[in-house]
Amino acid sequence: MTGYYTQLIVNGIVAGSIYALFAVGLAMVYGVFKFINFSHGELITWGGYLALMFSSPPIALPLYLAVIPALLLTVGIGLAQDCFVFRPLRQSNPISILIASIGLSYLLRNGIRLFWGSDLQSFNLPLSTGIIFGDIYITRIQILMVLSALLFFSILYFLLTRTLLGKSLRAVSDNIELSSIMGINMRKVTWTIWILASVFAGSGGILLALDTSLDPMMGMNSLIKAFAAVLLGGAGNIWGALVGGLFIGITENLSVAFISPDYKDFISYGLIFILLLIKPRGFFGIAGGVR
Repeated sequence: MTGYYTQLIVNGIVAGSIYALFAVGLAMVYGVFKFINFSHGELITWGGYLALMFSSPPIALPLYLAVIPALLLTVGIGLAQDCFVFRPLRQSNPISILIASIGLSYLLRNGIRLFWGSDLQSFNLPLSTGIIFGDIYITRIQILMVLSALLFFSILYFLLTRTLLGKSLRAVSDNIELSSIMGINMRKVTWTIWILASVFAGSGGILLALDTSLDPMMGMNSLIKAFAAVLLGGAGNIWGALVGGLFIGITENLSVAFISPDYKDFISYGLIFILLLIKPRGFFGIAGGVR
């Protein structure tokens, strides 16, 4: 029985590492621009589908190479979102930006249906055996998911704490108007935020697709988990979002021991409902933005 619960915890850490990637990207955008980007979920989906396109005929690149153009195009979509939709609305009513992000989400999701259809798709990976550690079973893809998440978070930590650009990001998240007056390059900061958020979303989408499958709604389903993680960690707190993503992954997988797996998503929706009622600032809420 102990091995069973340990396996659930390991599964939760794997899932939570990917939820954390999604949540940190969402939290970075909110921390600086103070809005929840509902089209963030579609960056997740486009990352997965673009990797599938570049690794399939007629292009048929090796998967480790297909990831590069897939992420570059995902970053292009993220930058285009800001350039053509969010930047012109930045000084307008927050409701306008919210509605624009929802509309953009529908546009990008239906673009996926237009190009790839609505059927489930998957990467044509060769069959391989998993690795057994005592009572724990884990696949090579799941190990890759956790290691990739650790790599991304290590790079992000170094960027935010050891570079001038990272200090600029943190300053802008505290006070965007004052930072602009003090001479911080706002265009460079804006591009950096969207590049990071897009890379985190696209990479997470590719890793999730490798472990499961692709469908046009995968981004929306993942966005709900990311949103719950951001609320749990405190909006704008990227390290709180990381902890929130891991907590949701572990909690929903442990819940399988008590409820049907069909109801796993109930955990995310339930957390959103409870947190908005009793602790809307989250458990690690901060006054500023990116930390």
